[in-house]
Amino acid sequence: MMFGYSDEWWVLLLYPAVLWVLFGPFAMASLGAWCASAPGPRPRLWSVLVPLGPVVTSAVVIVFPLSRWERPRRVDGALAPQQVYDFLGYLGVYVGAITLLPWLLGYGVTRLVRFRRSRRQT
Repeated sequence: MMFGYSDEWWVLLLYPAVLWVLFGPFAMASLGAWCASAPGPRPRLWSVLVPLGPVVTSAVVIVFPLSRWERPRRVDGALAPQQVYDFLGYLGVYVGAITLLPWLLGYGVTRLVRFRRSRRQT
């Protein structure tokens, strides 16, 4: 029983998603740097597996319940796809800005540094 209610146990499932907002960009930047500096499939596999838990956990909260995905009509008859806009915003911020962008920055900076060092040595 949490906070006086017996049905709030599912909130514990969201802790990985909240911690990912705080520490995910640092983890993804380090994984991107690892991918740029080490050859082989192992770093790339870890770059997919590490964010899989928090991203899927938060995606479940965004997608379900599926009844919200029904396309309600406004009074004037136009479709109101608010859930679609919410999901696109989630993809842009949580997946793009918190997960993908730091990986790309870590990968790009590491490749740039290695390129500059190799040019300087020749």
